[in-house]
Amino acid sequence: MFVIRGLIFDLDGTLVDSLPGIAAALNHSLEELGLPTHPEEAVKGYIGDGVETLVKRALGTDLSAHCDEVVAGFQKHYPNDWKTGTRPYPGITDLLDEFHTKAIPMAVLSNKPHLYTLEIVEALFPSHIFGPVRGHQKEFPKKPDPTTALQIVSGWDLNPAEVAYVGDSTVDLATAKAANLIPLIFSWGYGTPEDFPLLDSLEDLRHAVIDSQS
Repeated sequence: MFVIRGLIFDLDGTLVDSLPGIAAALNHSLEELGLPTHPEEAVKGYIGDGVETLVKRALGTDLSAHCDEVVAGFQKHYPNDWKTGTRPYPGITDLLDEFHTKAIPMAVLSNKPHLYTLEIVEALFPSHIFGPVRGHQKEFPKKPDPTTALQIVSGWDLNPAEVAYVGDSTVDLATAKAANLIPLIFSWGYGTPEDFPLLDSLEDLRHAVIDSQS
């Protein structure tokens, strides 16, 4: 049996529904270049490995030469577009508050660029909820590399086996396994893995965390 003493959360598709803002920024960039745009449901499948991979998936092989231009356009539009298309999932803030009252340290680790990760967390969540908030920075490898996750765990003076990684995708599952964290994966996010026990509600997450401490 495991006891969960710390929680690291993915951001997109886990804490927040960010699909509308991501799709808007991507399509604005594509439109400016006269390139084909994509419906939100298609963009949902492109999310999870950072902006460059998002754009590469949207362009496909035939249009890959435009990658740098589209990335630049995305970075231009996203600071405004995320604000009208990103919101916490219903009930998540109350659950985080409950975990906070139980003195469970919590962090955010995302492949979204670090600046956007900070802006979104600071705008949408109370300042006391999270300790480290880490988006992707060039000097650190992206998930599923375990480096940053293990740095967070070390800062809490916990063992990896006492910390859960809460995510929504195969990348998050691989991150948890690479860092020897406890994987808790939601069923409603982006790139949800197959053939793995998934959490279907926030109550499932609550039980997984609270019951482990009983």
